[in-house]
Amino acid sequence: MKPKVLKTEEEYSAALARVEALMDAKPGSAKEEELDLWSLLVARYEEQHFPIDLPDPVEAIKFRMEQEGLRQKDLAKFLPGKNRVSEVLNRKRPLSLGMIRALHRRLGIPAQVLIREAHA
Repeated sequence: MKPKVLKTEEEYSAALARVEALMDAKPGSAKEEELDLWSLLVARYEEQHFPIDLPDPVEAIKFRMEQEGLRQKDLAKFLPGKNRVSEVLNRKRPLSLGMIRALHRRLGIPAQVLIREAHA
């Protein structure tokens, strides 16, 4: 199969097989260039056919807290107090613009995730 825009599930499956076959390509080789091309084609197909929605902002905060080993009191250092942190994490209060900025700056959570409305 020659590289081309993937339009069907069969083409996608064949492209995945080709990517797998090229995974041991040596850096700087023609096979590595082919791997890059196939990887781009597969990624484009996946973005169109298997979109991944952004996470819920509260879940993103909890996930980052877990990653960093943080507790609620740690967030109170850059959010307005422990009570606010608890209210946000328990979905009783929405994030304010200031909170969004602080979480983005301090924890590196993408702003586009934080501005989404939290699920109940």
